[in-house]
Amino acid sequence: MFKREKVTDLNEYFTDLNGRRQKGVFFSRINGYNEQIGTFVQRYYEEARKSGVIIEGKIPNPDDHNLSYYNEIMGMDFYMDRDFICTSLGRWLPRMNDYQRGTVADAIYGSLDRLMKDGKNLNMLKNAYIKFMCWLYYKFERIVSRLGENIVPKILYEGTISQYELLLFSVLSGAGCDIVLLQYSGDSEYTKLDPGNRRSDPLQLPQMTPFPQGYSLKKVRQDIQEQLEHERLYGEPPSVVACTNAWISGKGLEDARANLTARGQDPHLFYNCFYRIRGVEDKLIYLNELYQFQLEIRNSGRKLVITDDGIPAPSPEEISHIQRGMYTDVNQMISGLSANIHYRQSMELQKIMRKAFIDLILAESRRDGMNLNKLTNKAVYLLCWLERYGKELFGNWVRGEISCFIYFGACKSSNEILFLRMLARLPADVILFEPNLNETAHIEDPVLYEISYNDSMVVSKYPKQNAEVHMGTAAYHAERELDTIMYRDSGIYRNQQYEKANAVTLQTMYEEIEILWDQELKYRPNFSVVDEVVTLPVVFAKISGVKDGDVNAYWSSVKRLLIEDTVQIKRVPNLSATDVNPMKAFATEFLKNGRVQKRKIKEHKQYKYSVLRDEMQDYILEKLQELLDQKALKGTFENGTEYTIVSTVLNMDKDIVRLIQKFDFTKKNPKLVYFCVNEETLSLEDSIMAAFLNRIGFDILFFVPTGYQVVEKYFQVRMVEEHQIGEFIYDLAVPDFNRISSREPRRTWRGIFKRGT
Repeated sequence: MFKREKVTDLNEYFTDLNGRRQKGVFFSRINGYNEQIGTFVQRYYEEARKSGVIIEGKIPNPDDHNLSYYNEIMGMDFYMDRDFICTSLGRWLPRMNDYQRGTVADAIYGSLDRLMKDGKNLNMLKNAYIKFMCWLYYKFERIVSRLGENIVPKILYEGTISQYELLLFSVLSGAGCDIVLLQYSGDSEYTKLDPGNRRSDPLQLPQMTPFPQGYSLKKVRQDIQEQLEHERLYGEPPSVVACTNAWISGKGLEDARANLTARGQDPHLFYNCFYRIRGVEDKLIYLNELYQFQLEIRNSGRKLVITDDGIPAPSPEEISHIQRGMYTDVNQMISGLSANIHYRQSMELQKIMRKAFIDLILAESRRDGMNLNKLTNKAVYLLCWLERYGKELFGNWVRGEISCFIYFGACKSSNEILFLRMLARLPADVILFEPNLNETAHIEDPVLYEISYNDSMVVSKYPKQNAEVHMGTAAYHAERELDTIMYRDSGIYRNQQYEKANAVTLQTMYEEIEILWDQELKYRPNFSVVDEVVTLPVVFAKISGVKDGDVNAYWSSVKRLLIEDTVQIKRVPNLSATDVNPMKAFATEFLKNGRVQKRKIKEHKQYKYSVLRDEMQDYILEKLQELLDQKALKGTFENGTEYTIVSTVLNMDKDIVRLIQKFDFTKKNPKLVYFCVNEETLSLEDSIMAAFLNRIGFDILFFVPTGYQVVEKYFQVRMVEEHQIGEFIYDLAVPDFNRISSREPRRTWRGIFKRGT
């Protein structure tokens, strides 16, 4: 019989019998979990799979077929005698040698003897004996012939053990087996069977917690299989690995400047840093410090890449160079795509690159909501960018070299963040500068080191040349700080503070229009600024009829609206398809798959708006795209109307363009007034212009004394708010407003009473 020893180190389970103290065996109960136990169970599972038995769930009781076969071979005799048991084992399990039979017979006899002392009768002992014999034959036959050998057989059991299972395990433990019980529900049920821990020992380790939800041997088996598949993915590992930030002092650029040999001397490591520096320590010297830093890196002979305004997305040509196939699972996809990483000058660098790529893609695959198609796209982006920047960063790389990659500004996409994290696992310092605290990105990485300063500074590009370094005085920066305090969330706005806006049409009473008309936008209802985007409450209305039929009062009320920055259109239609428009010939080039080709438009020789502020050019083209997307005009993307929209918007009148150029989203907006006094309707081009300028932020009024449907013809939906203010009057002519008084006519008591008669 083998003596049971209490384990003091889990690694003792994997020591051969001859190397153990007193040649004992181990029988442990594991009732909790930590990382050490997780690793142990995986290894023990593998050992039990090779030289033992794994039991997931109960050991099934012998069925009728099992008992029938036992009766046929052994008969149903039973004697409470050690020699009888030993002889029976020789017939039932002939592969056991004399030593093994004797040891197992002693153990079985001892267990039955304890049952007899506990009051069990002979028939109960017989049933237990037959159950043991069947279990040994059908479940444990592969290990009973290896009992007592130097490599100790292993049994791994999960769940809540029964009385007879415990008795059999006591037999096998005494005969020379190591046993581990995984008890996910704790030890309470077991201690009812063995209150004195006579048959096994509870394992006690520091920081044990309950088993994780869903933990099981099935999960362990899946994890082992996944590890094997991952090992096949990685192939031969690199001989050097990253030591990222473990060596730094936390002083930012000073660490990145550090001599490479002074960072560390372990030949199996390369020493790099991964920094994110938010805000500015000293505005007076910030730009010069950045300029000097990149100059020092270049002069030291290290390779340097600097990106401003994000990392451009891979081009179709770059994507086409990535060899890929149809994938059915993540491992297949990673295996196929990682083959694109070639670096013939250094196989060591190739291994480092592949490991970094596989590490991150596997981690991404575990994110909630991640699917194979999305993951494949991310992987392709990484490979394209690695190919694009890898030549600059790692050309003719030799061991010990550390390049430098600078990302200036807040990251704009999750793919960019993933690429930066991958670079940080390669022989490169990766530094993210975010001087503007109002623009930030959410980045998580266990090795990222962050430095934050309180001051914020708006800088559009990293200063690479002397000409790009513009140094501000202390007074200048003080003024900028005051500017930030005054104009952020205060209701006070500086000139041209915002670059983006969305117009919303107000629903009003007719009498409110005159009140709102000369009012700054910031004072109108529903004005707001959210995330640097202004909501512009604008008027877009049709005034039908003449109030009280009083033509003189009607024209006076109109004149009061003809304030500064108001464009008057007295003839309808104003624009027509036959007008000279140099943009018509190119409209098909400027629109592709429903998208406005902004770059192509801006680079075209006929483009009229290049003299405008850059942000206003972008605003015009964005609103053009919005007008197309909303299909506000009939026939858009149906009969070619979209090309008319493009050519009309790109050929606006000079006066209107100038109003757009000076438009400040928080102040008074430009106005457009149409006079539709006869039966002529707005042309398609007029309708396009009105709909577009409404989205730009113009106030627009249509005066239609006839009440005719002369405005709505080309609008897809009801866009214009209509106010019927009085009786319809025909054949009016638009007067010379210089001769019209803007004063509201006085109404006498005589006039009032006269109207009542």
